[in-house]
Amino acid sequence: MASFVFKVLNVRLLIRRGKCLNRRSTETLSGICSRYVNYSTDGDSKVPKIYTKTGDKGFSSTFTGERRPKEDQVFEALGTTDELSSALGLAREFCLDKGHSFTSQLDKIQCILQDVGSNIATPASSARESHRKKTIFAPEPIAELETWIDEFTDELPSLTNFILPSGGRSSAALHVARTICRRAERRVSPIVRSGEVDPNVAKYLNRLSDYLFTVARYAAMKEGSKETIYRRPA
Repeated sequence: MASFVFKVLNVRLLIRRGKCLNRRSTETLSGICSRYVNYSTDGDSKVPKIYTKTGDKGFSSTFTGERRPKEDQVFEALGTTDELSSALGLAREFCLDKGHSFTSQLDKIQCILQDVGSNIATPASSARESHRKKTIFAPEPIAELETWIDEFTDELPSLTNFILPSGGRSSAALHVARTICRRAERRVSPIVRSGEVDPNVAKYLNRLSDYLFTVARYAAMKEGSKETIYRRPA
């Protein structure tokens, strides 16, 4: 978990919001962001090991340097956010195969989830002002999601029945990401209420699950795949 925290923060601090968001949708997130991270030091080209051993006793560090148990709410929220980004990466691959136009939006969302992770990894109770300035989460991405949701909704038929996760591989994968997003929101909510995390993080995750539901339906429609309608079993 510690490695996830610091990879998130390295990308966040070296790229800054926006630099990794305007890359072509055909690039993977790791390809977009890795170019901005320089692990070598002057005169030393040795590649560092991926493992640090600092978490072997069941503790990890926040961005503020605070050591907490790995099962702490902060790391639960971080881990679920990471899981969400991974699920989106898989869904994106299915969507790329089908030539969906919204894959660039998925790229951007994965980058913004790095910002979400940075904010979660900076608990307010131990953060200095310098920490807060580097990991602030702005509200603009929330409004952007709402715009995208409205645009897709205008093209979709009215929803008159409950639907089950279905509609082809792209749609089903986006539904999986949606449910993980709901869990990420549940993990974030307690630390938002305690004042440790910016409320905009919870708002973003809430809106993101709505976006993923909508875009999953949109993918099914574009692919001509039938969504499964819920019917009460006889």
